Order: sequence, then structure tokens, then C-alpha cells
Amino acid sequence: MEDEPHGVHDFVYDPRNADVLISVNEDLKHRDEATVSVFDSGYLLGDGVWEGLRVKNGGVAFLDEHLKRLYAGAKTIDMDIGLSKEELTQRLFDCLKAQDMSDGVHIRLMVTRGIKKTPYQGPRFTITKPTVVIIPEYKAPVPEVIEKGLSLFTVHVRRTGPAEQDQKLNSHSKLNCILACIQADKAGADEGLMLDADGFVATCNSTHFFIVRDGEVWTSPPDYCLGGITRGNIIRVCEEAGITVREKRFSLFDVYSANEAFVTGTFAGVTPVREVDGRSIEHVGGPMAKRITGLYQDLVSRSLTPIR
Repeated sequence: MEDEPHGVHDFVYDPRNADVLISVNEDLKHRDEATVSVFDSGYLLGDGVWEGLRVKNGGVAFLDEHLKRLYAGAKTIDMDIGLSKEELTQRLFDCLKAQDMSDGVHIRLMVTRGIKKTPYQGPRFTITKPTVVIIPEYKAPVPEVIEKGLSLFTVHVRRTGPAEQDQKLNSHSKLNCILACIQADKAGADEGLMLDADGFVATCNSTHFFIVRDGEVWTSPPDYCLGGITRGNIIRVCEEAGITVREKRFSLFDVYSANEAFVTGTFAGVTPVREVDGRSIEHVGGPMAKRITGLYQDLVSRSLTPIR
């Protein structure tokens, strides 16, 4: 498999992933044998919540924050995960320890409502406990992507507000983001930039978006985007370092003439943006992005929950 840099979620292929073990309701299965029922709520309806986690230097980064968001999402959709946070944490650790996975690992932790007796959306038709799947893989961002920066394309698919589907809910139902991703792909871009209902910048289809203008860091308010763990920590390190950071509405006018732009996410951390809708960003991976990257990496190192 060749590495072909394209988007923020492209990664360097690691042959160790061919034999990785997946935790399916606590049972460890070879990735080729890890399956769930076609009657599972996640497969039938996208009914579930999930988290992406990063493993570094023998620990899981910002684990408490991720679990807090997972359990808040489960409560929002009236789903009892059936495990305490401590029990789920131990299951996660057991999956990692069984394979001696302690660094450079990205985890997809998924919880769906469980298996239904018949294909129907009503939760009362669920006949099992929730399905809990943990997929760990060795993943590292493609260096060329970080160095070159991303191209973004503003898509027509809008982020919805709480009256439609609250974007704070990290659900399995991601069709609006998938449609945004498809449109960006068709336009030859790496990621889709999404607007809110009034045409202000909201977020990207799979990452959070920041710009730098005159020494200030701007990102959109949380109304139309997921409560990103990395997003919140970028705001935190800026505030701690005395960098002016604002959560405010801004338009594409502000984006096109920005000094810098970057996106954030659990997988790659901070990734610079080189262009938006064909407009070149003035400084790709400029001084502010580099400074924030260093501050964030320091915070990650201080925020690891040791695998035990």
C-alpha cells in the first residue's frame, strides 16, 4: 500500500495493523473476524455514540474528557452503556495491553444501543445490552500533509442547530458530514468547510477550524459544532500562554484574508491550511500555528492516563 498524501486523516500505513485485535463486547477478535450482527442498532440506524482516542508514551490522552463526552452523549439519546467509566476504561486498557500497544495508536471506541429483534427505530425493540467495540490501530499522520497544509472547499451542506440535531452529540449518524466530505472530494479538496444556518463559518466535516488575524486566534462559537476535545484544549493553551483567542462568528471574508488558518482534531493535533476555495492563506504553518502546536503537544504529555 502506497502512502498518497491527501487529507487530514490520511496516515502512514503500518503493517502491524494487519493482525490487530478488536474488542467486541470484551471478546478480542482478529480484525478479519471482528463482526457485529446485521440487527445491531448501529448498523441498522446509526444509533450510537463514539469517541476517537490517542495513545502516546504509555498513556491515553485526555481520557476523562473523552469519557465525559461519551457518557453525556449516551444519556442524551437515553442509552445506558451498562458499564461504569472505570469498567469501560479497564476494558480499553485490557485491549491495549493484550497487544502491547502503548504509543502511536489511534482508537475508535464505539457504543451502539445493541441488537434489535426486528429492523425498527424504536429503542424498545432492542433485545440486548449495548454493543461496545474498541478498534486500536497504529496510525501516524503523513508528514507531507502537515508540511504542505490542507486545501479546504466550502460545501453547501450546512451544520444544523439544536432544533434539528444538536452538533454536540457525537453520534454514529454522520451523513451530513459525509455529504460534505463527498462534495469536498469532488472539488479536489482535502476537507469540507461547513457554514452555519446564517452563512457564518461553523467547522469542517471532521475537524475544527481556526484562523489567525492580526495576532488573534479565532474559532466559531460552539453552537454549530461538536464540543471538540482538541478544540477546547487549543483554546486552553492559548489562554494560558496569553494569546488572544476568541470564539466568535466570522465569515468567509475573514477566512480568505486571514494571516494563518489551521484545523484541529484528536488524530493529527494541529494541521495547517494552505488554501480555502482557491484562495491561498498568507502563511502556511506560520509562527502562531507552530507556537500553538508546541503548546498543545506539551499539554498532551501532561494529560496522559497511564495504561494499567
